Amino acid sequence: MENWVIKNIKADFRYIMEKCNISEVLARCLVNRGLKEPGQIRAFLYPGRDNIYSPFQMKDMAKACDILQQKIEAGKKIRIIGDYDVDGVMSTYILYRTLTMVGADADYDIPDRINDGYGINLRIVEEAWKDKVDTILTCDNGIVAVDEIRRAKEYGMTVIVTDHHSLQAAEDNSIILPEADAVINPKQPDCTYPFKGLCGGAIAYKLALALLDRYEVPGRQAYEEELVSYAAIATVCDVMELVDENRVIVKYGLEYLKKTRNIGLLALMDACQIDKERLSAFYLGFIIGPCLNASGRLDTAKKGLALLLSGDRDEAVTLAAELRRLNDERKDMTAEYTKKAVMTAEEQGMLEDTVLVIYLPDCHESIAGIIAGKVRERFHRPTLILADSVDSVKGSGRSIENYNMIEELSKHRDLMIKVGGHPMAAGFSISRENIEPLRKALNESSRLTKDMLRPKVVIDILLPLGYITEELVNELKLLEPFGNGNERPLFAEKDLAVKSMYVLGKNSNGLKLRVVNTYGREMDALYFGDVEGFFKYIEENYGKDEIDRLMTGRRSNVKLTITYYPRINEYNGNKSVQIVIQNYR
Repeated sequence: MENWVIKNIKADFRYIMEKCNISEVLARCLVNRGLKEPGQIRAFLYPGRDNIYSPFQMKDMAKACDILQQKIEAGKKIRIIGDYDVDGVMSTYILYRTLTMVGADADYDIPDRINDGYGINLRIVEEAWKDKVDTILTCDNGIVAVDEIRRAKEYGMTVIVTDHHSLQAAEDNSIILPEADAVINPKQPDCTYPFKGLCGGAIAYKLALALLDRYEVPGRQAYEEELVSYAAIATVCDVMELVDENRVIVKYGLEYLKKTRNIGLLALMDACQIDKERLSAFYLGFIIGPCLNASGRLDTAKKGLALLLSGDRDEAVTLAAELRRLNDERKDMTAEYTKKAVMTAEEQGMLEDTVLVIYLPDCHESIAGIIAGKVRERFHRPTLILADSVDSVKGSGRSIENYNMIEELSKHRDLMIKVGGHPMAAGFSISRENIEPLRKALNESSRLTKDMLRPKVVIDILLPLGYITEELVNELKLLEPFGNGNERPLFAEKDLAVKSMYVLGKNSNGLKLRVVNTYGREMDALYFGDVEGFFKYIEENYGKDEIDRLMTGRRSNVKLTITYYPRINEYNGNKSVQIVIQNYR
């Protein structure tokens, strides 16, 4: 049973409404986000490009630009080392495009997810040395690659690290940094950059802006606007919090993406049937991002990069179709192994555990994290999915609010070969014989209670349907872009009578209901969750006959209390307000 909680933060709403010229509903949503001062609110609702901080506020930024400028002028070979996820691909693309634009002799390498693992490794360093590379420039990785960067320095190479991941700490809690010539990472304790929550792509964007400041580049302003769109894709797909500077990057990035001339992105949007005019953070995070990610999961991330770099329409169309095919394959594999994971948990009695450790030997290790996330959503427990790898078993975990996954895993480092991550997600490798001991150890040390395992649904306002108008829906768009750290507002309404219901989609993956509240306000409602579970709930509480009545439009006794968000439906030139149900009881 979900724990529904209504936010009830106090504030002078009348004052906020008058000073900011907004409705009470929007004022309450803003206060729920911690915004009470008119200045704060205006900055949030109307972020400007001048809210993007100077890249030179970041430690070692000027130093890195000095080094790169010297190398470019001397004709030295520069190799960018990226990563295989969307953030890494976008970082690589931003730096490669910018370096070649200002005349650098630059190329790139991206590690293979299965054979290399994450980030720069000794093989990559050795190959760079053999290829007579003078300077290595990392992006979205490198901050913990102490041994690898030491080897590069021993070979006489110059190394610049750009990364956003957490720093490595020694046993005495002192910070361990790689011996690079320049390290750009706002999480460094002596870096005074005002915002620490940038992704790798956004830091690459910052370095690109700083470097461009030293060169006369035709069409520089247009190119910088183009760059922010790639930083926006990386920010959304790396699930960064959409606050402060990230909010500005994504807001403006989406605007520029709507008029992008990137042949690869246009081909991918066409392949995925995305209307550019309706582009939102949702499409970046759930359609464009997964397609680019699929190449790194099931093939090579260099295909995603090749798409972005493509200057030929036919080539781009072919690559876009291949990325969509790979993503469809990834979705099918995910569905298959998520079902296996759920069955394994249920059949082996794991639901008595507060931490799920599920071993799927033949699962593709690249999708273990996605499956862990879906199983966590199903059972609302921290979940680790393990799969056989080349020389060990690889695991990927996703957590819940009350469980610091990396902290809990770190208590049992002796059972694992390697482990890393953060409170909500982690990755590790382990020998097969230690899987069961790890499961037992995690559950024995777990302090999770039954109450902690109840999903929490946080509601902004108890808002009757009569308040929902087209004007309000449009006003709420000022809160966009939505995502991590700036979730879509959630409203609730009690005792809605359901007048009719029918199934949507060829896969029966949605419902359309006609609902009416106690004041007589009637409206269409959509539901895209567990349709089978929805029917089961009605049958258990009202009987199967009531389902038949609803499906045939006859009077029914079914009443629901729901959480929802509103939207405007446009069909044949007509507009109507409807709601999308998120939870029900």
